[in-house]
Amino acid sequence: MPRMSNKRRLELSFFLNDRNRVTYNELCRRCRHDCKQSFRAVVIECPKYFSKRSRRRDNPKDSKDDTGAGNGKIP
Repeated sequence: MPRMSNKRRLELSFFLNDRNRVTYNELCRRCRHDCKQSFRAVVIECPKYFSKRSRRRDNPKDSKDDTGAGNGKIP
């Protein structure tokens, strides 16, 4: 493996681990997009990442639109 130049090392210093290898965050390693984040980052904000544990805002079970004509329920 060729040595990294000083300019390149300074540019990637946030991504380099103790072995001087470029390391990404655990979630970004498996991601196919180019918005990779460092392993040092604690909070991940990626517009393309969707967590399976997050709650959806438009949950149809929680809607309170049961009142009114034509809802399909027998009174």
